[in-house]
Amino acid sequence: MTRTALTGEEVLTAAARLVRAHGPGALTMRRLATELGTAVTSIYWHVGNRESLLDALVERTVREMGDIRPAGHTPHARIVSVARALRTALRERPHLIAMVHERGLTERMFLPAQQALVHEAHAAGLRGQLAAEAVRAVQFQVVGFVLIERNRERSPEQHPSEGELWDSPAAGHDPALARALAGPADAERLFLVSLDALVKSLLAPGDPGRPASGNGRPSRSPAS
Repeated sequence: MTRTALTGEEVLTAAARLVRAHGPGALTMRRLATELGTAVTSIYWHVGNRESLLDALVERTVREMGDIRPAGHTPHARIVSVARALRTALRERPHLIAMVHERGLTERMFLPAQQALVHEAHAAGLRGQLAAEAVRAVQFQVVGFVLIERNRERSPEQHPSEGELWDSPAAGHDPALARALAGPADAERLFLVSLDALVKSLLAPGDPGRPASGNGRPSRSPAS
């Protein structure tokens, strides 16, 4: 039985679900109509043709990526929360993010997260170039980490494997290290460890007890 009541938002939600699961190639108007239990003409009525639908999905993705909000009681905790939320959002919708990138809207998509990071950098005492570097360093860390994760997930089976390559001599006669490197990587823990170290190093120049030069960079001693 064909549905009669349908909204444009329902169409976009179903289309996004298809793209997230199978990629944009799987999104056809006929398949979308089947998913929604409606007629193809109803889909056209609500969202136009397929290109218009893809454009609407891109705009929706950009808006969703703007919903990231910091959480925590310190600039460090809030920056980490933004980075974690950004990583999750990117991981959840790789096909949609690729569509945003193809349309040249990547910078616009990242702007809200960058603005949230700027606010926390300022709260930590960073200004000017130091604040800008902190924002970009965190963004690059997140995006780079996600790309590495995706690459590892899609790579063919390795011969020899990490477990076969890492033995005690290869690890400098450190058996515990060899066992750790031979096992699967804990991506979540590795992300948090690297992110925590990065944020600590970035916020250190904002320490009120650290002298800074007038250009926003830490002052250097004459010997440096």
